[in-house]
Amino acid sequence: MKYTCIVEISLPITEVVELWSNKDYFSRWQDGFDNIEHIAGTPNTEGSKSKITFNGKQKIELVETIISSRLPEEKVALYEHKHMINTQTSRFQEIEPTKTLYTSEVEYIKFNGFMIKLMAVLFPDKFKGQSQKWMNQFKEFAESTKTKLDCSAI
Repeated sequence: MKYTCIVEISLPITEVVELWSNKDYFSRWQDGFDNIEHIAGTPNTEGSKSKITFNGKQKIELVETIISSRLPEEKVALYEHKHMINTQTSRFQEIEPTKTLYTSEVEYIKFNGFMIKLMAVLFPDKFKGQSQKWMNQFKEFAESTKTKLDCSAI
């Protein structure tokens, strides 16, 4: 299963990428985000690994392996969970000096278990919906930082 999500953010690309890649802000736009722990390699470089934990209805742990990082333009990562494996390519493109297009391409490579396979077949929009929800929440968070910065300058 493969899908693409897109959101336009009213901030310069450098600010968008800085906010998006700062782990201190992950909980502000990813529901249930608990922790990210670096476990191998040089952080944020090809081959580095991190364990990411989410606490929601149930605890979710996954391992992120960075395939390539060419920020501010693109980051490609592999995510491994006991029920699934997927890649995500996050791209950032300047539309105007104060507008950035954020695109996420997600491809599920493997599903482990009958129920998750059934969910993927019957409800593929649930997967895309969660990705788009986090992107929309990121947009809201990022643009709210601009408002706070603008107001504090007055």
